[in-house]
Amino acid sequence: MRLTRKSDAPQAPGLGISRRQFLKRSGATTGGLAAAGFMGAPMMRRSEAAEKTPVLDSPVETRRTVCSHCSVGCGVYAEVQEGIWTRQEPAFDHPINRGAHCAKGASLRQHGHSSRRLKYPMKLVGGEWQRMSWEDAIEEIGDKVLQLTEQHGPDSIYWLGSAKFNNEQAYLMRKFAALAGTNNTDHQARICHSTTVAGVANTWGYGAMTNSLNDMQNSKSIMFIGSNPSEAHPVAMQHILLAKERSHAQIIVVDPRFTRTAAKADSFVRIRPGSDVAFIWGLLWHIFENGWEDREYINQRVYAMDEVRAEVASFPPSEVERITGVPEAQMYDTARRLSENRPGCIVWCMGGTQHTTGNNNTRAYCILELALGNVGKSGGGANIFRGHDNVQGATDLGLMSHSLPGYYGLAEGAWAHWARVWDLDLDWLKSRFDQTEYADGQPMYSNGITVSRWIDGVLEEEDAISQRTRLKAMFYWGHAVNSQSRGPEMQQAMQQLEMMVIVDPYPTVAGVMHGRQDGVYLLPAATQFETTGSVTATNRSIQWRDKVIEPLFEAKPDHEIMYLLSRKLGFADELFKHIEVNGTEPVIEDITREFNRGMWTVGYTGQSPERLKDHQQNWHTFSFRTLQAEGGPADGDYYGLPWPCWGTAEMGHPGTPILYDTSKRVSEGGLTFRARFGIERNGENILSDGSYSEGSELNDGYPEFTDAMLKDLGWWDDLTQEEQAEAEGKNWKTDLSGGIQRVAIAHECAPFGNAKARCNVWTFPDPIPKHREPLYTSRRDLVADYPTWDDVASHYRLPTLYKSIQDNDNSDRYPIILTSGRLVEYEGGGEETRSMSWLAELQQQMFVEINPALANELAVADGDMVWVEGAEGGRVRVQALVTPRVAREVVFMPFHFGGMFQGENLHDRYPEGSAPYVLGEAANTATTYGYDTVTQMQETKCTLCRIEKAS
Repeated sequence: MRLTRKSDAPQAPGLGISRRQFLKRSGATTGGLAAAGFMGAPMMRRSEAAEKTPVLDSPVETRRTVCSHCSVGCGVYAEVQEGIWTRQEPAFDHPINRGAHCAKGASLRQHGHSSRRLKYPMKLVGGEWQRMSWEDAIEEIGDKVLQLTEQHGPDSIYWLGSAKFNNEQAYLMRKFAALAGTNNTDHQARICHSTTVAGVANTWGYGAMTNSLNDMQNSKSIMFIGSNPSEAHPVAMQHILLAKERSHAQIIVVDPRFTRTAAKADSFVRIRPGSDVAFIWGLLWHIFENGWEDREYINQRVYAMDEVRAEVASFPPSEVERITGVPEAQMYDTARRLSENRPGCIVWCMGGTQHTTGNNNTRAYCILELALGNVGKSGGGANIFRGHDNVQGATDLGLMSHSLPGYYGLAEGAWAHWARVWDLDLDWLKSRFDQTEYADGQPMYSNGITVSRWIDGVLEEEDAISQRTRLKAMFYWGHAVNSQSRGPEMQQAMQQLEMMVIVDPYPTVAGVMHGRQDGVYLLPAATQFETTGSVTATNRSIQWRDKVIEPLFEAKPDHEIMYLLSRKLGFADELFKHIEVNGTEPVIEDITREFNRGMWTVGYTGQSPERLKDHQQNWHTFSFRTLQAEGGPADGDYYGLPWPCWGTAEMGHPGTPILYDTSKRVSEGGLTFRARFGIERNGENILSDGSYSEGSELNDGYPEFTDAMLKDLGWWDDLTQEEQAEAEGKNWKTDLSGGIQRVAIAHECAPFGNAKARCNVWTFPDPIPKHREPLYTSRRDLVADYPTWDDVASHYRLPTLYKSIQDNDNSDRYPIILTSGRLVEYEGGGEETRSMSWLAELQQQMFVEINPALANELAVADGDMVWVEGAEGGRVRVQALVTPRVAREVVFMPFHFGGMFQGENLHDRYPEGSAPYVLGEAANTATTYGYDTVTQMQETKCTLCRIEKAS
């Protein structure tokens, strides 16, 4: 490799410079980049200052923050001198990471001084980037938004948000889109865990991780399916290894690859991509056959397990092996390990969700846990590891095209509730939306286009889209477009837009892959270390971040940019009606209090800024085993007040560490299953039968609480007069006083009722999960028995294809299964982590893993450059990594790379000095069409490809 300058850009992926040159350029001295002080002293030797470097003798201020990469929620101490972030340490007293860091976490400080960041607003003019002032940028962009809204309606503009927002910014972005008059807003959860949220919430009530990383220390068995925490969530592994050490937990890894997590497992099961439901049914076949299910638990707390039993009967060992490739002995062994080692939990990530059958997969996982009686128990549950630091919170706060904050949906009652919270006239709010009647219904009440399908929102024929026109403008606000499938079509869509606006600390792949000459704007957003606010970890704990430093260069915090845009667009007064604005920056704590006032459904009401800050300042008082504070200002609270934290902050609920745990009082964090599906189905009672939370005054199942129910129970007078006035005609999730929740909990009842979890989701295309072959499958022999669905005329405003794609057999030309996943070194689309010199040294090359037998058939050697061509023609030029990690018929690529596009190097298209250190092809240039039937999750974990050696 050789050193290159902007006038002589590298023509091959990777770093483009030698190791010696890299070290010199990065300012690292002998000992490598790690010695440059990117890690705290307890984790690595502290570097000595160079002779000419002045030593600061000013006071050191220590700020408490949270890692901005995956969702584990690691605490960090940041040391600041004279406004400069000089040093960091992992927080050894933090109750989740307890001093641990991964490579990404150890590199956080580079955000505070990275020269690769966007430095000021820019626009593309004649193919060249020109600097702008913020004032001019807001004026030009705002004028275009107003013009497009006038000509084509508010739905012509897409406000794509971010899982990198803090909670306050995510909430504000959803409110912003609502006041702009559109539901065309979304964020990364759509393409990582939307099928989890839909599947889990429709099984037992809430779509979130049931337990915590810490509680996994108590597990007797842990099954990972489509999850590789050793690389994707490294610090989570300390809890998993403690489970193995302390609880003698059986670790089972089910994956198409032998991963680093599999290396720590007691059992590795290699599964064919796309066969998850058949695998789970195969386990249940053995569990039912041997009577290992928890019959009492099922009778009391589960609806329609008998229907599952009937479906499972069609999956005997021979059929399961035919579909999954897993032999009977290994299926039996796995079922036995899970059954003999309870409580046990199941962990899944995008390996399970990114399928056309994603919602079927996640519901099947839940059903397995219900059959074993593992849900609502310490050491049990469904532990769903989220991928971005606030992907859980951004989802909870409603940054989605199908809901308002708190999962209230888009029905008239949901809008009425939030209009009350916002203190806005409902009719005025309605007037903001397009008044055209769409095929899916009135725009205000119909799901918007999803981020996974914005491409089709641009390219689809207008008469096939359920809105007035195609999308005309896209705001990519903290989003990596290379994390989405169908790269070549994405480029076509970008070229048809009238305007693209990228709001991000880095230019991102969106800023360079479009092939446009103009109409593209770059707005430099601050990082989360340059603002303050709350962030929700994967276990539902909400953490407060200090502001570490002031925004670098001309960057502005996201919520300030929202204010500037809303002021230009004419609705700032309504957006910030009860939120103070200092100059042009809204007060974060006021935003927290506003969503506290409205999010009764998921219990985001008790976590006031003051309580969250108390937790943050007293990390040391919380137990590493239970997350409960032992003395101190938060005595008895669970760390981060994991939702639901019922009622108002004054009520002092401690948070809910384990969902659906009836062994605790509701007032102490216990819960039942949620009664969100009614009280009966086809004449059968679906409320809990003889199971209830500890101390409950209702010793059986009961529906959700309403004003009428309080009156019938004789509990109405427990409300104050003020609470009665507000609660009249309301229920537990629309009573803004919190009185209904307070009284229900005073009687140790769950405000949302006490029902059975359901195995039959009668509102979904497959009420009982079914195995269906991927759209692009190499197993044509299975298609007749397990076909996909028929095409759908309109779903989230767009036609969605299934059968017409699967019927087109191209497996002869594309015989290899392609799957994708994460690396420990990079995160998400990788733009920020590939711009960190310390991380860039660790992984410089995009690659494809190929089994030795397949490599020999292809005449490919380890290290060769190859073309990987997807079944729709998208192709990437990458390096071959020949390894037995993958099966003979499967290849794997990581999805963190960008800056190369179908063999073309895009280095010179970045604004000068902002290209990441490492460039590479995006795996999703080669991935294909395919979307979940419920959520529109993209199918990236099982498509087809062909490989040939590159010349």
